[in-house]
Amino acid sequence: MAAAQSLSNPSSTTSLISQSRNQSKPTSPPSFLKPHSLQSPWLGFKISFQPSKTTRYLPNHRPITATISLSLPTSKTDRVASAGKVPKWSRRAIKSFAMAELEARKLKYPTTGTESLLMGILIEGTNLAAKFLRANGITLFKVRDETVKLLGKGDMFFFSPEHPPLTEDAQRALDWAVDEKLKSGGDGEITTTHLLLGIWSEVESPGHKILAALGFNDAKSKELTSMSSEPESVDG
Repeated sequence: MAAAQSLSNPSSTTSLISQSRNQSKPTSPPSFLKPHSLQSPWLGFKISFQPSKTTRYLPNHRPITATISLSLPTSKTDRVASAGKVPKWSRRAIKSFAMAELEARKLKYPTTGTESLLMGILIEGTNLAAKFLRANGITLFKVRDETVKLLGKGDMFFFSPEHPPLTEDAQRALDWAVDEKLKSGGDGEITTTHLLLGIWSEVESPGHKILAALGFNDAKSKELTSMSSEPESVDG
């Protein structure tokens, strides 16, 4: 009886055919699976996400692959190209960058300075530089307190940019770290130790002043350099 009614109603039959065709068409992938990339130009790394190549889109399951490419800060591109090799930032150094950026936003600062890079190293926590600082009584809470004393608190109603740009002295600290790695040679990575010593090299920067106020000095800088060069030391 229902079949007879459907045949007697042409518009109903046309609607059923149209629905069947629409169901047979592959649906477009959701927006979160479309190729996109996350890039932090001043930190020198880019993360790209690309859907893996498949012959047919599966609505409930489609694996994606992530490609992570690392490069140096833009100010070093020509120097590294002439040197014929591209040193990479270590995993812990990259995480320290990210934590420094977040810390600058927490404090509602418009930029990421050497003080934020210093806090980023301590927040990451597992690297040789952070362990050395803590062993010498320099903790995240002390650095944060000194930062507020030196630079003040951010405006309560100010919203930091999503990626606070590096200050000039923070960029020079990164450049110093790259230069030191190039001078030392070898195939290793630029580590958080290079980064910390780069901060210390910027004498007029907030990071250097905070370190000095908490007891860090040239002798400790040389001690850390010696520790990082030992074969059994594990840095990153």
